[in-house]
Amino acid sequence: MRVGRRKRSAAGIPAVAVSMRRSLEQMGVRRTARTLLRLNQVDGFDCQGCAWPDPDPDRRKHAEFCENGAKAVAEEATTDLLEPEFFAEHSIADLQTHSDYWLGKQGRIVHPMVRRPGATHYAPISWDDAFALIGETLQGLDSPDEAIFYTSGKTSNEAAYVYQLFARAFGTNNLPDCSNMCHESTSVALAETIGIGKGSVSLEDIHTADLVVISGQNPGTNHPRMLTALEIAKENGAKILSINPLPEAGLLRFQNPQTVRGLTGVGTGLSDLHLPIRGNGDLALWQAFGALLLERGAVDRDFIERHTAHFEEYAAHARAVDWDAVERATGLERALIREAAEMKLPPIPMKNRAAPSRRARIESTVS
Repeated sequence: MRVGRRKRSAAGIPAVAVSMRRSLEQMGVRRTARTLLRLNQVDGFDCQGCAWPDPDPDRRKHAEFCENGAKAVAEEATTDLLEPEFFAEHSIADLQTHSDYWLGKQGRIVHPMVRRPGATHYAPISWDDAFALIGETLQGLDSPDEAIFYTSGKTSNEAAYVYQLFARAFGTNNLPDCSNMCHESTSVALAETIGIGKGSVSLEDIHTADLVVISGQNPGTNHPRMLTALEIAKENGAKILSINPLPEAGLLRFQNPQTVRGLTGVGTGLSDLHLPIRGNGDLALWQAFGALLLERGAVDRDFIERHTAHFEEYAAHARAVDWDAVERATGLERALIREAAEMKLPPIPMKNRAAPSRRARIESTVS
């Protein structure tokens, strides 16, 4: 572990330098240019690094990717090749002792391999023999539903799409890829709740929002392309509230490497207010927010009557909030919670306002 001074900004020239260094090391100059310029483009391919949506075609930049995306693509498109000799040297038991990072750094598998019954090593097999072995196995099943097809989370969207077409043409939908873990439950629940199986928020919704609440997320680390959307929202006058035990550098200041402000180190301050919440305190915080919004009468009655049920029971529960319990659970003082709940709301008279105490504001230094 290395402990150093906390960073107060993300991206900028360092992100460009790291992206290019990793890409050139793994892919070389020509392959880097051909691959990255097609990443997240209409005539290209989707990044396997995250699921952040792409802008409309007329708004996409030539470099429509982040540092994480460049690293992920560089590892997948590396010119380092894993030849059969590697598997002759390393047994399956030996491979299991190494980390995923080490395995990924060995290179791309470019020759089909097979594990024969009782074998301790993977052995090379020709493409014709590999397809014959798979076909013989599939044709020997009593039903297509006896087959289970699998892809990993590192498979590109395009390859996974073709693969699932093959499974369905074979006669089954037994395709438990990584998205099943993440999305099957949400696609069912969302369809029952709002009528469609995916989120209803678009990039334009973020760009034109008055207030963006980022709770439990570290976009600068996990999905850096979100920082661009947040920067656009800030330029349009949005306020941003971040809720997390620790402040993230990307929400302190975003140095967009595709803008002059980002390249010169000025960047854009994103989070207007940060709540350093205690772990597992989020349910208490959201109940407190509900109580404060009810107190202010910030309620869309038309929406509630048309689209919800049992609202009065919820309102009674929220109004009975125990503020001492909220402060213990969240580690936040009541005045700071109230300040967050009132972001983008009309001001209330000072006589009704609780006296402010210790604050956790992220101050913007952009002139």
